[in-house]
Amino acid sequence: MKRMLAALVFLISSIPIMAQEQMSDWTFGPFVRPANVNPVLSPNPKSTFRDPMNKTQVAWEANDVFNPAATIRNDKIYVIYRAEDRSGEGIGERTSRLGLAESSNGLTMKRRPTPVLFPTNDNQQEFEWPGGCEDPRIAVTETGTYVMLYTQWNKKVPRLAVATSTNLTSWTKHGPAFYKAYQGRFKDLASKSASIVTKLVNGRQVIAKVNGKYMMYWGERFLNIATSNDLINWEPMLDEKDELKAVVRTRPNYFDSDLTECGPPAIITAKGILLLYNGKNKPGAGRDTAYTANTYAAGQVLFDVNDPTKVIGRLDKPFFVPTAPFEKSGQYPAGTVFVEGLVFFHNKWFLYYGCADSRVGVAVYEPGK
Repeated sequence: MKRMLAALVFLISSIPIMAQEQMSDWTFGPFVRPANVNPVLSPNPKSTFRDPMNKTQVAWEANDVFNPAATIRNDKIYVIYRAEDRSGEGIGERTSRLGLAESSNGLTMKRRPTPVLFPTNDNQQEFEWPGGCEDPRIAVTETGTYVMLYTQWNKKVPRLAVATSTNLTSWTKHGPAFYKAYQGRFKDLASKSASIVTKLVNGRQVIAKVNGKYMMYWGERFLNIATSNDLINWEPMLDEKDELKAVVRTRPNYFDSDLTECGPPAIITAKGILLLYNGKNKPGAGRDTAYTANTYAAGQVLFDVNDPTKVIGRLDKPFFVPTAPFEKSGQYPAGTVFVEGLVFFHNKWFLYYGCADSRVGVAVYEPGK
């Protein structure tokens, strides 16, 4: 029986996960889970550091590790992941910090023993104490500055925030991304999940400008666009009614019927601006009955590069769905593959994702194969 179960797990982990419809010529994929690799990161109760909030040693990644960003440095993949301690019970009730792992092949990870971004005695206390730093996405400029968008959580309002670094271990926090926009109109806006637009330059994925400005898609209830001149201060796009402009909305009876939440950095391709995003299925009426209620699965949407608000392609079925046991157990047993990290490395795309809010997985897409 054990041999049969092992064979079944091997078979599932090796199956390309694609939409149940024909993938279009603008999509990325199929993404394949490498055999005998996942999860690449799991909780580690032995990792401790001195917490500046309570001045004691804390097992900072003891409970869960998930929702990873990814980037390249010195011909290695670096994964920045969200880690939770055991300071509370239930989703959102513990403190989150961001850990760092490196890999020379994208599959096996060497972890740093202490977090690289966390709530501390700095000018961000009001935004990060006691909930911490969550759900990073990261991209790099052509000159080597890493820009990370993450969620500050004070257990009152989640805020999208910016941090920068040149080495991935020492970070400068710049505070909420929308704090100065429109004379502070959105400084207390509940916001999260930002995907900066990037492009490939000689095989290197770097931050790009669109129509003369840096740009990102962000949001979860619907997707909005924000622009910036400096990658630190961002201005959300407004519609004709002077409200946040929705460029992608949820769809009744589809896998993204409840939420549409941005994934890794968007990419300018020959077809347009490609965004991978996370869709949550409704729990009741209006959900996609092909998938479990409350399931998080990943979709793809394509925007016109000349008019980034214009959708020119969108998958009706997810290209990546929870199938493995570790993707359907843990904090979120309804099933979660939550994509946040995507890097081009050795002519392959490595996709890093959170598994049921408890572990980190990887899947690989090899163009032309």
